[in-house]
Amino acid sequence: MTSEINRRAFLTGACCLAAAPLVTPVSFAAMPGDNRLVTIVLRGAMDGLALVQPHGDPLLRQMRPTLSLGTDDGLIDLDGFFGLHPAAKDLLPLWKARELGFVHAVSTPYREARSHFDGQDMLESGGATVKAERTGWLNRAISTIPRPAERRAIDITTTAELILSGRNPVDVWSTRANLAFTEDEQAFFVLLYRNDPAFAAALSEATETDMSSDLIRAEEEKRSAGIRAVAELTAGMLAGDHRIANFSINGWDTHVNQAKLFPKPLKDLVTAISTLKEKLPPPVWRKTAVLAVTEFGRTARENGSKGTDHGTGGVAILAGGAVAGGKVYSEWPSLAEGDLLEDRDLRPTADLRQLAAAMLYQQFDVSPNDLETAVFPGLSFDKRASFLRG
Repeated sequence: MTSEINRRAFLTGACCLAAAPLVTPVSFAAMPGDNRLVTIVLRGAMDGLALVQPHGDPLLRQMRPTLSLGTDDGLIDLDGFFGLHPAAKDLLPLWKARELGFVHAVSTPYREARSHFDGQDMLESGGATVKAERTGWLNRAISTIPRPAERRAIDITTTAELILSGRNPVDVWSTRANLAFTEDEQAFFVLLYRNDPAFAAALSEATETDMSSDLIRAEEEKRSAGIRAVAELTAGMLAGDHRIANFSINGWDTHVNQAKLFPKPLKDLVTAISTLKEKLPPPVWRKTAVLAVTEFGRTARENGSKGTDHGTGGVAILAGGAVAGGKVYSEWPSLAEGDLLEDRDLRPTADLRQLAAAMLYQQFDVSPNDLETAVFPGLSFDKRASFLRG
């Protein structure tokens, strides 16, 4: 069955988390298997230079005078060169247990207009160019897994996701769509229409009632509960017949006032990973790899609005008992003049597709030939690019 899904379109007939899985049921009997894979798409371009800060590079402070942190500001030193944002401190037990790691200066091959839509399409399709692939790399990978019992996948989503779209059957569990603007989206529209007095007045009136501290707190609690529910559902599915799961976390587009905005989606990510660890049975967690990725990084320099703009190189997050954590993997390109991409972005030194391919290779024994032809066409897969425990 062919299932072409438009990622930008909302699913119709969405139901709440308490309902049954929707859309296409798998057409085979799932049997117990060993390994699991969870992908988390961080939509909006997560700033890797904020999450894992190269505080050992003296140029960071010059480029980010208000956004860079030191250990006196709560930055958590990881290895003497890289430090972890304090809002992610609850992940430290995983780091110490070698169940959390990072890959820095990583990117898809996307180098064009820094469009969220195109960047996410390339991230999820696994293509070498925009629109080169019309289906998702994770969906194409399903049919290349040699053991049919390990092919059952679920997408937990409010909108259709390209990453699991394609010919292979996938379960979809749809939550009710929340159409309210997030704070970063509001800030974007304020900037976009700042010279339009009529729109500015209307937007101010529409959002004014949303600024009370009680309402903000309630919305944050609601969002946190929603992320936890998604992660709990994911854990329940992986503890059962499913072996592959995907969901998204929004809110990473921090053009304005990043110091205030960035911790909010970061706490969502921390909640998601911590909940997976908490809710998965220990034998399952030990066989699980979590890969959190974003469409591109953000500019090395902060902008005039104390935020960052669309960039290139960023960070991928690894978690789970199956990953070789406790390390920041990086061929660091430096922030020096001449080393930045187009004099603005962290230069990528690793291909995100290599990381995803390594996950599939070691978790499900997908062959190098299938990885290079069916899953990531044109990729020259390096078997040594392994970030998992053997």
